[in-house]
Amino acid sequence: MALLEVRDVVKSYGGIIAVNHASFDVEEGSITALIGPNGAGKTTAFDTICGVVVPDSGRITFDGQDITGLMSHVINKAGIGRTFQITRELGDMTVLENMVISKVPNSPKALIGGRIKPDEREKAMDLLRFVGIDRLAHQPAKRLSYGQRKLLEFASVLMTDPRLVLLDEPAGGVNPALLDRIMDRIEEINRQGTTFLIVEHNMDVVMRLSHSIIVMAHGQVILQGTPAEVREDQRVLDAYLGDV
Repeated sequence: MALLEVRDVVKSYGGIIAVNHASFDVEEGSITALIGPNGAGKTTAFDTICGVVVPDSGRITFDGQDITGLMSHVINKAGIGRTFQITRELGDMTVLENMVISKVPNSPKALIGGRIKPDEREKAMDLLRFVGIDRLAHQPAKRLSYGQRKLLEFASVLMTDPRLVLLDEPAGGVNPALLDRIMDRIEEINRQGTTFLIVEHNMDVVMRLSHSIIVMAHGQVILQGTPAEVREDQRVLDAYLGDV
């Protein structure tokens, strides 16, 4: 059963069509990758799903509910979490504070004086332990390495118990040891029932993690299939070779 359905979505900017009548499904319980050459429209597609931008036309449904054009905080509350290519932690706050504020966005006043609810602290620490950075809980987030910031952002998304997590280039700029940890954690969370949609350029990561792969080129979906089907499809080879 499709948890997320994208149907005939169009988004343009000043006459440039970033997403061109794109349609695809994300099955519940799956890890689905969204791939394509630079400029294919992947991040814009993500943005329309998350409410960062409003599509010009088309329809997006999540668990049977039409979420097209809803505000991002409403979509988040409905059960969709999202990370970004460039991490967005609050550098002067501690790692733990970043975790807690991710559950109640735009409310830093709630943390003045260290007022963190015991249950929120416990959940945050459990998730930081899960991704392996609990020892850094009381460090300012700006002191983290880039890979550690990726782990913090991943853990932060899980604070809201999303049913669907959209990961934007989780492997980008991460060293091999941390990348293995991220992939292991994605697989473990997926086994617990969370669905993932991942934009990623690292094809080793895509092929290891994915149950299904969506391929975009020039704003359009040219194929959705298994890793084996995508690996052998001439349209995919042409799309990537044409970008070189």
